[in-house]
Amino acid sequence: MTESSPAGPPTDLDARYGRGRRPWRPVVVGVVALVVLTGLVWLGWAAWVQSNPPVTSRLQGFEVVSPTTAKATIAVDRSKSVEASCRLQAKAADFSIVGELTVTIPADSPRHQSLPVTLTTQRSATSVVLIGCTTADAHRPR
Repeated sequence: MTESSPAGPPTDLDARYGRGRRPWRPVVVGVVALVVLTGLVWLGWAAWVQSNPPVTSRLQGFEVVSPTTAKATIAVDRSKSVEASCRLQAKAADFSIVGELTVTIPADSPRHQSLPVTLTTQRSATSVVLIGCTTADAHRPR
């Protein structure tokens, strides 16, 4: 029979067979830390990409000229020289779309510009809405 020390398990068994299991806590903590770090890196990358779109646009103003015509002015800013497509809609008092136009801005045009646009409508419009601009790489209107 082996003797055991008063403070713990038998020492000659430890010497013969080694300690029991390896500690699992450092492995779990390491895996959790790796998952959290990967998530934070992805979140930072996604925030950076979404905060720097290749094209942004805003409606500066509009005017309903006649029952079949509406004019608008849009400002388009591009971060690089890419072709952009901007979509506008003219809406009636009942919010139905009475006119729609997509304007293409060539890549060789100025990167920051203000464009006058004329929309032909089916009936009298009460507002013009800028849906946004897209590029070949960015399909979400901005």
